Amino acid sequence: MRTVKFYFIYAVMAIASIGAFSGCESGTGIGDLNLYSPSDDAQMGAQLDAEIRNLPNEYPIYNNAAATQYLQSIMNEILTSDHIKYRDVFTYKVTIIQSETINAFATPGGYVYFYTGMLKFLENEAMLASVMAHEIAHAERRHATKRMTKQMGLSVLLSVVLGNNPAQLTEIAANLFTGLEFLRNSREDEAESDEYSFKYLLTSKWYPGAGKLFFELIAKGGTTSAIEELLSTHPPDEKRIAAIEAMIQEYNVAPPTEANLFTQRYQQFKQTLN
Repeated sequence: MRTVKFYFIYAVMAIASIGAFSGCESGTGIGDLNLYSPSDDAQMGAQLDAEIRNLPNEYPIYNNAAATQYLQSIMNEILTSDHIKYRDVFTYKVTIIQSETINAFATPGGYVYFYTGMLKFLENEAMLASVMAHEIAHAERRHATKRMTKQMGLSVLLSVVLGNNPAQLTEIAANLFTGLEFLRNSREDEAESDEYSFKYLLTSKWYPGAGKLFFELIAKGGTTSAIEELLSTHPPDEKRIAAIEAMIQEYNVAPPTEANLFTQRYQQFKQTLN
């Protein structure tokens, strides 16, 4: 919170040059403003992780050490990408939630959660790595706290800064953290996470275009309630698929093979889930 006044100055400059706070898009000008520091993201993530673990009826933790270690090893390999910025700031940790829900999510600070329903839904390890990288990108690009900053509104930012009461940010954050509704991502956030997921995997052992395979798998899944819940937090878009296809062409990525999909190994892993 020490940088509040700096961000206020930045905000005023951005308003003067762009026009209005509410009219900016994510990634441009003040729409990309984040009043929170990376260390704030890390602290929020730790608090949310504790909250999740204190709600076993809603988020029953899947206590399978081997499965968790398998996912953590995939995360750790993705984090070696040169595009990762906050590996030494965020606590990158994977937790599995035992539920047939087909979903995954990340909190600020690098805490990533996979439902067993998602793990059973995926067909190969490259898809898992793609979803993992996508969630890491939400944390790395700091989407949640950027949205929180935007939702506060300019008048609130002014009252916090001019009132010299940075503690108010914590109170506002707590209000925005009701449930996990703040994790519902915008299409812009989803597109950016798709892009960075591809970049993270480009130099890895996994097929970087696995996000496209994941979308195709969703399309085959029909309109079940589990699929609809997934789409509510990760809205699909034909433009997202086209963007991945464009990156595949731009980087001259060869078609996937078992050597970078790891289908057999993943199917063996799925058999260990209950």
